[in-house]
Amino acid sequence: MYATCAARAHDISIALITDESSIAYLAGFWGYLSTEFGRPTCLIIRPDENPVIVTPLMELEMVGRMTWIKRVRTWTDSGSSRWAAVLHDEIGLSAPVIGIESASVPAIVRSWLNENFPRAQFSDVGKILGPIRIIKSPEEIEIMRKAGEIASAMMAAAHGALKERAPEYEAALAVINAGTRKAAGFLTTRGLEAFLSPMIHNLQIMQSGTDTSMVHRRASVRRMKRGDPVYFCFCNMAEFKHYRLGFDRMFFVSEVSDEAARIQSTAVEAQQAALAAIRDGVIAEDIAEAANTVYRCAGFEPGYRTGRSIGVSYLEAPELKEGDKTILKAGMTFAVDGGISVPRKTAGRIGNSIVVTKLGFDYLTDYPRGVTVV
Repeated sequence: MYATCAARAHDISIALITDESSIAYLAGFWGYLSTEFGRPTCLIIRPDENPVIVTPLMELEMVGRMTWIKRVRTWTDSGSSRWAAVLHDEIGLSAPVIGIESASVPAIVRSWLNENFPRAQFSDVGKILGPIRIIKSPEEIEIMRKAGEIASAMMAAAHGALKERAPEYEAALAVINAGTRKAAGFLTTRGLEAFLSPMIHNLQIMQSGTDTSMVHRRASVRRMKRGDPVYFCFCNMAEFKHYRLGFDRMFFVSEVSDEAARIQSTAVEAQQAALAAIRDGVIAEDIAEAANTVYRCAGFEPGYRTGRSIGVSYLEAPELKEGDKTILKAGMTFAVDGGISVPRKTAGRIGNSIVVTKLGFDYLTDYPRGVTVV
């Protein structure tokens, strides 16, 4: 197990994994009620022992059928077998170096660790797990390609739902239905797939009209008007088997003004400039600079990063932005964006997920680019 070997190499006596995406990646298990319900699930890794899952008793049956890990410790909501007692028993009294995911460990768990292990040294195992996950295997890329097919079905449904006087939420419902049906076609009731829900969920990022400048506003009861720009972002929705993509498109209802078309065309040009610069051996921040040059030449200031690494988390490292010196390698996967906001007026946006190759990249998501009038 890569994580066990990494823990030994970094002199970590015990690693406490609490991030849900990391547990899914390493242990093949995910839950649906977790820390936000006061029910933390943890994966414990020691260099020379088999790993252990610590989970609520109510999750035992599902955990046992999903994970490859043999040892599972359970806890209950009250009494002497609460999570803190079970976790303390598993960690023991002599753990000089405890590995935690510093950026994502839940506050309730970190506070408990600080109180109960005041002499322990805490090491960030997130810096170990990141490099393990950063280059995807062929099997992972195939899963992500299916996620891309799901995302494309979602975007086609969004496209088809746009018309004058139609409310935003109806387009959002069309996205959910199309994505769910596409995902269901890839799943079976056998093995681990039996625990995968095809349901596309999370609150749809969608704006229309002058609200498109807000970037992350959600679908509302607003009715679309002639000439409206309409923006869809699937970054918190497009996924398959826990691999998450980024995918964005902008549409225009019935017609588009010359200025709105110019802004959208510039966003597309910036994204394409970034994509053209991607290949094995290029520095991450140079990809961002290729896009930023397009913005500046068109009279716009860059507003946010050009891209982010994608995988089992919504945000992974590295990022395509100024200051990130990571050298890209074949097998890395990114969401690559073009984006311009004109406050209280309009916006131009586009986003795709890709996999880096030796000589360039391959799309994981694809849909017509440019200025699209519906």
